[in-house]
Amino acid sequence: MATDIAVDWDAIIRDPRFQDLHRRKSRFLWVLMALSVGYYFLLPIGAAWFQPLFRLRVWGVINVGLLFALSEFAVAWAIAWYYSRRAG
Repeated sequence: MATDIAVDWDAIIRDPRFQDLHRRKSRFLWVLMALSVGYYFLLPIGAAWFQPLFRLRVWGVINVGLLFALSEFAVAWAIAWYYSRRAG
């Protein structure tokens, strides 16, 4: 049987320690979001303005553009891993 414990959420929100924690968490998440969005937009920017580089063949039909596109999966996983380590 669960016990009902009243929690004063307003007091928690006003606590300077909570406010500091919330500020640091928000800053951390904004930085991660900016990094991921920035890296994401490098692909269309690179494909539009650096076509000779992105067309450069690395191996067979594999070119730099394709490798960069695939690297976005690795970057997304790395950001998720970093977030889970830091937030946990």
